[in-house]
Amino acid sequence: MALDTDELEPRKPKPALKDLSTLSVGELKDYIAGLEVEIARARTFIDAKEAHKNAAEAFFKKG
Repeated sequence: MALDTDELEPRKPKPALKDLSTLSVGELKDYIAGLEVEIARARTFIDAKEAHKNAAEAFFKKG
């Protein structure tokens, strides 16, 4: 059975939701754009971690 590395990482509390009612339409669009950049950054990290995990699994299967 493979070890899930996510189980090794400490749980972090989820940040409080931002109050969107005070933002203008332009500010909301900017906020969304910033979130999309952060989502892309998170996906890049996921891809890198999965590639690392797959490489490690492949290495240990060869033996």
